[in-house]
Amino acid sequence: MKPDESHTVYEGSLLAVTLERWGNHEREIVEHPGAVAIVAVDREGMVNLVRQRREAARKRLLELPAGTLEEGEAPIECARRELEEETGLRGGDWREVTTFFTTPGFCRERMHLFFAEELDQGEATPEEDEELELVRWPRTELEEHFGEIEDAKTLVGLLLYLRNQSQTAPGSPDPAEAPPTR
Repeated sequence: MKPDESHTVYEGSLLAVTLERWGNHEREIVEHPGAVAIVAVDREGMVNLVRQRREAARKRLLELPAGTLEEGEAPIECARRELEEETGLRGGDWREVTTFFTTPGFCRERMHLFFAEELDQGEATPEEDEELELVRWPRTELEEHFGEIEDAKTLVGLLLYLRNQSQTAPGSPDPAEAPPTR
């Protein structure tokens, strides 16, 4: 699908706004380079999150470690960089789980979600403007904390992680052998 007409009305350092005409309707679209989020589980079985100030929400939110893709940067490179900067965690076993649009009603941001497990502790080196608090929860207690989370990518990531854990638990049926969902 393509609009009838399109032009940039704002260009900032992180994002741009494009005005598009679709027939008789105009839409303001936020252009975003894309981002990553990581469900990070260390060698102790603790899920690592960060609490940080989010000016748009007017509060500090509890989130998965995450960050914006730099120009030409592969999502896995960005994920490893952001995780180490925000939490100090590195190494481990990684896999990209899915990608999704964060807010497709007005924004083209695509989020790449990773699971990283068996991570080694290290020293966090957050950006100068980031005030981060590391929060660690036992993997087995995630569901008890969902009421504390207001961030969509974090809810998506943790729910997919829990689903994956239940499908790979000993004694669980092999998800590859399950009948297709209708």
